[in-house]
Amino acid sequence: MIKVLGICGSPRKGNSQYLLEKALEAAQQVAPGEVATELYSIRGKKFAPCIGCSRCGEKQGECIFQDDFQELREKWLEADAIIYSVPVYHMGIPAQLKAFIDRLGNSLFGRYAGLFEGEATLPKSMKVVGAIAQGCHLFSGQEHTITDLINHALVMGCVPVTGDMWEAYIGAAAWTYNEGGRNVLESKENAGSLDMRVALRGAATIGRRAAELAMIIKAGGQALSERLKQDPIYRPFLDRLQG
Repeated sequence: MIKVLGICGSPRKGNSQYLLEKALEAAQQVAPGEVATELYSIRGKKFAPCIGCSRCGEKQGECIFQDDFQELREKWLEADAIIYSVPVYHMGIPAQLKAFIDRLGNSLFGRYAGLFEGEATLPKSMKVVGAIAQGCHLFSGQEHTITDLINHALVMGCVPVTGDMWEAYIGAAAWTYNEGGRNVLESKENAGSLDMRVALRGAATIGRRAAELAMIIKAGGQALSERLKQDPIYRPFLDRLQG
């Protein structure tokens, strides 16, 4: 079973979740019965910012702050593919999601330090990561925000995935026509907007390609498991394959 986790990085329910739902629907359709999807929203959740205290390195990856971070961290670790869908805040990702990502990296340094004899090394998670971003204007930071999420994927030892051209060069993007409503994208779709058709096709191909690539990576990991066991950097990946 391939697990695809969709993370809605918006502090309110609306446009970002709408795009994410489309992506997860497409992911599930890749192989019904073989792909399980879950949508997690940061709306109403609490994520304290990382303060760089390094205590997680002393506590086998456990953060000194106990909030919603721990739940999402475990879901992130269990997933074979992650699809982020976020609104653009100040040309980047919302603070709540950024806090989670900051703490995730430091937490995993501590959790897996024993694999590398105390060295500060992150394992190769080998998760597929796709990104969707929507802004208020046509050019309001969508690509910059998607690039931030791609960089996050690379740092975490994951594999970024794009949708299909021409709709999704590095990710899927949409805009809300400078309207502040929570259901702008759905209303634009119902009105037959070309921009929304493009955004929805992009989101759908992100979901489809994420699920497909996760299946390919999982099959490759199983075929090469004996070779991969020789390098501890792949241990968490192999443990996930057996889970």
